[in-house]
Amino acid sequence: MHLSFLGPLFDRSGPWATVYFDPAQNDESGAKRRELSVREACRTLEQDGADAATVQAVRDALMGIGPAEDPAGRVVFAAGGEVVLSHRLSRPPQRQIACWAPLPRLTPLLELSGQDPVCLVAYIDRTGADFELRGAAGPQDAGQVEGRQHPVHRTASADWSERHFQLKVENTWEHNAGEIAQALCSAYEECGAELIVLVGDPRERPAVYDRLPEEVRKVTVQTEHGGRAAGSSSSALEEDIEQARQQYTRRHIEEALDRFRAGRVGTDRPTDAVEGVPALVEAAREHRIETLLIRPDGPELGRETWVGSEPDQVATRRTDAQILGEGDPIPVRADDALLRSAAVTAADVLIVPPSDEDGPDIPAGGLGALLRWSYEPASA
Repeated sequence: MHLSFLGPLFDRSGPWATVYFDPAQNDESGAKRRELSVREACRTLEQDGADAATVQAVRDALMGIGPAEDPAGRVVFAAGGEVVLSHRLSRPPQRQIACWAPLPRLTPLLELSGQDPVCLVAYIDRTGADFELRGAAGPQDAGQVEGRQHPVHRTASADWSERHFQLKVENTWEHNAGEIAQALCSAYEECGAELIVLVGDPRERPAVYDRLPEEVRKVTVQTEHGGRAAGSSSSALEEDIEQARQQYTRRHIEEALDRFRAGRVGTDRPTDAVEGVPALVEAAREHRIETLLIRPDGPELGRETWVGSEPDQVATRRTDAQILGEGDPIPVRADDALLRSAAVTAADVLIVPPSDEDGPDIPAGGLGALLRWSYEPASA
């Protein structure tokens, strides 16, 4: 999961109010429960020391959240008397979380928003394609491409002139498939998608797939449901897109864990992965984290670390933070500090499921990372 959408949270200083809110059911009793939940969240913020203006901004935002628009709820981040970011959740929180802290509380967001990749959907017909981006911010238009418009329809006649015309039609289809493939590759590179789903015409769709470069085909899947025409969307298409995203995520996690097991400290070769708060803090200071691995049940997620105003000003001890140039460091949770660093340095973040009972917990303590470059382990 890439955290670029959290950018507004790191463009300003805290402290931060964070509330994960479930709007309950859309009935009279649900409305009363929502009101009580809002009161409880605001009371918790006040008890933690939040200022009145920020509490009021949170109260106003929470009162505007309803089950019709946000059935799974939202997370609200506020500071300095205003809501800076409000993000829709994919799953409702099992319990309401409200806190006032130096950094935004982010780990629950990773669990409740899912890890589905940013997906580029191409709706294809024989004249062109429409592109749509599916990600954390919801569906977004990602452009379109139009190929040759004539001739695109074959006839049933066996006459020589008609067969000649049909050949022109097929040439148009082939030409347009190449145009669509080229435009799709450009859109894929520009929008930062991790997965492509091809939708539409049963002849043109595979023709486009065959014209994609090998590295793009590796992250491309096709579905026979849906099309480019208005009104052709269906529940079957949505299920196929969701299944493709989930399969990509599972494969991505498995590949990351394989790399982690092979590359972590303890081998007799340069290290490609680290685990534990001290090693991760060092990697964060040097911007070496490529992929941050978080196991939500890990005991070290809440370990105290010290941070300054900059994402790379992070240390396990207060004195170390002062050495890094921060005169007045503040204590925060380790996962909050590392997630801030990951977001600002464009690192990927993966939620790792708990290990089975027979195997060791990976990563140890619940926090690990794949590194952007290897380094030699320190000599004993």
